[in-house]
Amino acid sequence: QSQLVESGGGLVQSGGSLRLSCIASGFTLGNYAVAWFRRAPGKGQEGVSCIEAGERGIHYQDPVKGRFTISRDAANNAVYLQMNNLKSEDTGVYSCSAGRLCSTADDYWGRGTQVTVSS
Repeated sequence: QSQLVESGGGLVQSGGSLRLSCIASGFTLGNYAVAWFRRAPGKGQEGVSCIEAGERGIHYQDPVKGRFTISRDAANNAVYLQMNNLKSEDTGVYSCSAGRLCSTADDYWGRGTQVTVSS
């Protein structure tokens, strides 16, 4: 069974850091683009970052540029999202998805992990 599972969320104070993991089973994550999305309370889902297959490109949305870093770990079939200098507006459920391209990374979805940043 092919699936994505996120982990690493939690409660952190403003200015703190978290590292989210997106681990795949049933398929090789390195062959796919992997995107991170988030949904803040009462708001719609927004893209956060994406890494193309083969690391041909990395993308960040403006609110997280300079604070978040996306990376791959082939040995663990994983993609990480290192989040530094967290702000209260980063609070939300973070989900990862995978697909052929960042623009169409919706073949597989995880269930999400909660990130709460206290001010």
